[in-house]
Amino acid sequence: MADKRDYYEVLGVERDATADQIKRAFRKKAVKLHPDHNDAPDANEQFAELNEAYSVLSDDQKRAMYDRYGTVDGMPGGSGYVDFSDIFGGMGVDDIFSSIFGGGAAGGSSPRDRARRRAGRDMAISLSISLEEAATGCKKTISYDRLAPCEDCAGSGMGEGGQEKACPRCNGTGYVTTVQRSIFGQMQSSSPCPDCGGEGTVVDTPCSHCGGEGRVRTHERLDVEVPAGVATGRQLRLRGYGEAGYRGAASG
Repeated sequence: MADKRDYYEVLGVERDATADQIKRAFRKKAVKLHPDHNDAPDANEQFAELNEAYSVLSDDQKRAMYDRYGTVDGMPGGSGYVDFSDIFGGMGVDDIFSSIFGGGAAGGSSPRDRARRRAGRDMAISLSISLEEAATGCKKTISYDRLAPCEDCAGSGMGEGGQEKACPRCNGTGYVTTVQRSIFGQMQSSSPCPDCGGEGTVVDTPCSHCGGEGRVRTHERLDVEVPAGVATGRQLRLRGYGEAGYRGAASG
């Protein structure tokens, strides 16, 4: 069975890297390795590995344990979920790509782009089991925090009588364009609309519980069936138990 790569190697940083250097390295690699933009056959595995490395090295306690023992197995929480909206300052990986490669108003808010951006992100949790459990199979209970569908509005993000309408500021494009004058002439740039967050739509009467997102942060417990003969590094996919999508979109 293959050993896990060194987390510092995965992120491409030195062992004495600062928290800011680790965060910058993660942001750079997350854009490159995100499955939506990475055509490699093992794109999901690469991204999960990056996610796991950052979740450990960005946490002072986990990092100290990893530096000392080379693992965080057995530590409460283990290596887990990374909130990309926090890493990218409120923008998802797809929004970053739009701003870097000029997605902007030209197509950043098409129905396909909007559906992909609204879909709930996948979450990764590391689970340790004994050799006997790996051989015979077992059931494990995991606990984790996630964004789950809001029960008050059934995930729609709308309050009573609310409707989803085109954003009046960007006219439904999801982006606003600004023009600045300089010694070189006029310079034009596009950025996500601040009123709708790049969605192109707003809710006129948002749900008071979730603020119009259709999802709220919860702590959940989930029973996981581990099959007999599972190997180190095996990934078990549980559809619908990742982060809830925005305004009723599919969960990760």
